Formats: sequence, structure tokens, C-alpha cells
Amino acid sequence: MHDPDISTQRHAWLRLSLEPGIGPILANRLLRRFPDPVALYRSTPEILSAIVPRARATQLCRPPAPDLLTTIEAALQWSSFAGQVLLTPDQDAYPAVLRHNEDAPIVLYARGNLERLTADALAIVGTRHPSADGLANAHAFAQDLAKRGWCIISGLARGIDGAAHRGALQAGPAAASTIAVLGTGIDTIYPRAHAGLAQDIVAQGGLLLSEFMLGAPPIAANFPRRNRLVAGLARGTLVIEAALKSGSLITARLAADLGREVFALPGSIHSPLTRGPHALIQQGAKLVTCVDDILQELGGWQQLPLTGQGSTLHAPPIPSSPLWSAIGYDPITEDTLQQRTAMSAAALHEALLDLELAGHTQRHLDGRISRMPS
Repeated sequence: MHDPDISTQRHAWLRLSLEPGIGPILANRLLRRFPDPVALYRSTPEILSAIVPRARATQLCRPPAPDLLTTIEAALQWSSFAGQVLLTPDQDAYPAVLRHNEDAPIVLYARGNLERLTADALAIVGTRHPSADGLANAHAFAQDLAKRGWCIISGLARGIDGAAHRGALQAGPAAASTIAVLGTGIDTIYPRAHAGLAQDIVAQGGLLLSEFMLGAPPIAANFPRRNRLVAGLARGTLVIEAALKSGSLITARLAADLGREVFALPGSIHSPLTRGPHALIQQGAKLVTCVDDILQELGGWQQLPLTGQGSTLHAPPIPSSPLWSAIGYDPITEDTLQQRTAMSAAALHEALLDLELAGHTQRHLDGRISRMPS
């Protein structure tokens, strides 16, 4: 008979999520045979051994070990504080897009604004060691998407993840904000340098989310599991700068496996950071150059009007000169430009300054020059 006591139910959900040797797939297989974890734990080894190995069936029928009880009680205590919630698949607040997955988390630890789980969402992922352009692009895409009502999901890692979270927050309190999915316990922020960012996410209406028990450290095995949630919570995943073998491409593959859209931002053919996005494009990911490319694909496209006190904005006229012809959209050094144009250093510097002031070129943090994106 179903136990109406809520604390008993939460205790059972937590125990199932923490059972040694029983991950989300096996736990969900068990739950397909029982109405809830309380009924599962009231079963017999004979019934359970038809689903799991006999040793696991016996384990499930024994009282929980003392250390497991301590972990469960700590989680229940954690959830007693305002803004900290344990989400289980039987609750309406549990993400509907995850509920029917074979590896759906048995328990999600959530801190912050649960309404973020109901918004349309897009994941933005990429390398932990991006270029200045990669950081700027992640920030800009996230900010624009959040302003248009899309919640930005990422993994709170260094680099592209952090830039995406910050861009979404920069969109302001009326925007759709961001969800950070952790590869650690929700009380263990990794990297530590992002502790302030995590606080900002919660304070500004975003959400922290984890399926790992409190205190779980940042071990390598946790991050592919984290990535499947990043992909699963979003309608699509945008990859900005990633190596061919990277967690970002794992996230993209998981998104494709779930039937979600995969987007990739192209870049220089000379950069190792664009090999991942280019490989995705070759495999069928949608090449994007602006936010509207994403929204058109997802069916949520809307053109924002240009702002500027009613005036019409005009792009500066495109110059025509040997120097302009020598500058491309890939960053280039002044030394290389001098070799291409045979200009003196002084003349080159003056001409580059004119182009930059006219808005035709940009100078990167490392001193290289490239055309402004059109």
C-alpha cells in the first residue's frame, strides 16, 4: 500500500539514487515495475531478483547502511532551507523533458529559481581555453537569446560555459536567465574561481542543478553524466570553439541522440579550437553566424528592431585598397601585413588606425588585426 508520508517517500527516493551499484538506468528499470521507491523497498528478494542480480536484490531488501543513512539525512536537512529543493520524477516541478528518459536522474538537487526549468532552453558549450573571440561570441549569443526568452544552459566550467552564463545574466532581470548544471555536489562549486558566478546565478534568478550527492567531488566520471543533462534539458545545443576530442562534442552527440538540434559556430580553418565545430557541421549540424539562424531552426524566430532613437543605422562604406585586400576575417599580425603589402611600418600603422577608427577592423587582445564581422 502506498505510504502517504512525504518524508518517507523522499527518504526512499534519496536512498534509491544513492544505492551502491545501481545507477539511473537500473533504478528507472526497477521503477517501471513499482509505483514508487517505497513500494520497491517493501518488495522481496524473489521479486526483485527477476529485475536485478540476486546480490542487488538482497541489498535492496536490507536496511540502509549507517553511512548511507547519514548522507540521506544530510540531503533532507539541506532541502529544508529556502530556495533549496530535492526534485524527483513524481513531482510536477521535475523537468518534463527528462522524466521519460531511460537514464533520468532519480533525484535532482536544485538551488534557485525553479521556473527556469519551464522556459525554452538552449545549451551553449565549448572549450575551457577559448580565444578572446570565442568568449565574446559565447557572451553575445547568450545575452541575445536570453533577451528573447531563451534560458541558457551550460556546465559552469571555465571558458565558454562561464561566458555563456555571464552573457545570460547580463541580459537583465526580465530575461530568461540561465541554468548551471554541475558535475559535483550542488554544495561543491567547481572550479572554485566560479563560486562568485554561481552566487550571481542564484541571486539574479537563475538556477543551479545537480544529480550528485552533497559533497561529491569533481571526478572525471561525473562530467559525461553532467553533459547528458545539459543536452537533455535544452531544445538545442550550440558549440562554440571545441577540440575534436572534448566534452563539448560529447554533449553535441548526446543532444543528437536525444533528437535535439545541434548548432555550430564556424571559425578560422587554422585554429585548433574550430576543428570540433567544423566536424559537427560536416556531420550535419547547422552552421550558425547569428542568433536568428538558431531561432529560425527552432521555430522561435523574431527580428528585433534596430535601436538608436529612431535613426536608421548605416554600415560604413567598404574601403578599397591593397591593405584592405590583405586583411581577412582571421586575425593577422602587423608583420604579416607588412610582408603582404610592402608598406613601411609607419604607413601601415597609420592606415590600420584609420581602418579601425572607421569601424572596418578590430584589434585583438594579442595585437593581431582582423576585419569586423559584417
